[in-house]
Amino acid sequence: MAGDAGSGGAREVLLVLAVAGAGLVLAAVAAFGPWQPSDDGPQDRGAARSFTPGMSAPHVP
Repeated sequence: MAGDAGSGGAREVLLVLAVAGAGLVLAAVAAFGPWQPSDDGPQDRGAARSFTPGMSAPHVP
């Protein structure tokens, strides 16, 4: 009984492998894709501000 998976089981394994491969591709694009804004994009860094204690920095509105 357990060995009677047939083509349905092979199709299911193929589907699982295809979804896993697509997930790996999306993860690679997210990990290795450009994450910094381009030169022609907005220059606002949002919440990411650099601050060095003990040094005065100009206030940028």
